[in-house]
Amino acid sequence: MLPRACSLLDAFAAIPDPRSPLGCRYSLPSVLALATAAMLCGYRSYSAIAEWGRNYGAPLACALGFRAGKTPCAATLNGLFRRLDHARVEQALAAWAEAVLSECPPPDGAHPALALDGKTLRGARKQGGLDTHLLSAVSHHLGLTLHQHAVPDKTNEITAAADVLAALVLEGRVVTMDAMLTQRALAAQIVAAGGQYVMLVKDNQPSLLADVVVTFERPHWLLGPQPRAHTVDLGHGRIEHRAITTSSVMAGYSTWPGLEQVFRLERTREAKTTGEREHEVVFGITSLKAREAGPEALLQLVRQHWTIENRSHWVRDVTFDEDRSQAHVGAIPHVMAALRNTAIGLMREIGETNIAAACRRFAAQPWQALALLGIYPRTE
Repeated sequence: MLPRACSLLDAFAAIPDPRSPLGCRYSLPSVLALATAAMLCGYRSYSAIAEWGRNYGAPLACALGFRAGKTPCAATLNGLFRRLDHARVEQALAAWAEAVLSECPPPDGAHPALALDGKTLRGARKQGGLDTHLLSAVSHHLGLTLHQHAVPDKTNEITAAADVLAALVLEGRVVTMDAMLTQRALAAQIVAAGGQYVMLVKDNQPSLLADVVVTFERPHWLLGPQPRAHTVDLGHGRIEHRAITTSSVMAGYSTWPGLEQVFRLERTREAKTTGEREHEVVFGITSLKAREAGPEALLQLVRQHWTIENRSHWVRDVTFDEDRSQAHVGAIPHVMAALRNTAIGLMREIGETNIAAACRRFAAQPWQALALLGIYPRTE
């Protein structure tokens, strides 16, 4: 169970309520707790959340803080969520997520790492919703979203990344990102804040890419040591080989902020039934020194960045049907996305790996969902 210091209910209480206190029937923390508990049970939309609240009667409603024993209807949820300041919602939930992460450090020997990645709320975008592209920072080992920032469109992701980084605790952490965010200013910002980075390098940084590529094309006797690591995985009907080669030859010579190592990563996928093969080579840079992260550690950091797509985005799209959600008015899409992230984070924190199965279990035992929030049946 979550430590008292990481109370999600306290985070909900820190969010400003846009309604007048006069005639306000439902407290904001109770409504947000209701929404989160319903999402833990697999209920996806605000109309489904309202239905979930009415399914279990007065005892559950009273435990959530609804004094009259009755939970709000869908129209009430719509009217409230659309008026919330989504930036303040995300700020409060980010503080909660940071507290949870501090209580759950990564396994011994693993780097505390965050993945910076973007996701578009496609259903809301089709309906004309504003700022439907979200840039998130997600913990590697928990899959917990630490910060979420609305971006007007993907072209502004670089600017938004600086805001996300400024809101995070970077001291002693590694930030991983794809090639779009491989920018000199972001690298300098991370290093100045006491963090480290692992960045992929592609054609958007042609000079840097050329320098990295040529590093691995020179004769080996000019380059010094080039440590390697290799992994083989079997699953989903294919065999996947990954081989990484690292070099510190550019350290002290490159003008890129903090650069200590460069790497070349080869990935080969072979279908077990047809023998069809795919081969890919990508290049990257890191501010981690060779003594801080050898090839095995760098390979793991890059792989964990790619798994964010499965642990966070895929779960939101498939289990919670986020891409088909057409809620687009006001702050509704951002608030619902933040609450989905919170529900997933709660389940990841207790070790759940199959989120869909966990939702089914909570749906059958809703008091367990409330217990995860620190809410228990009233005994008086």
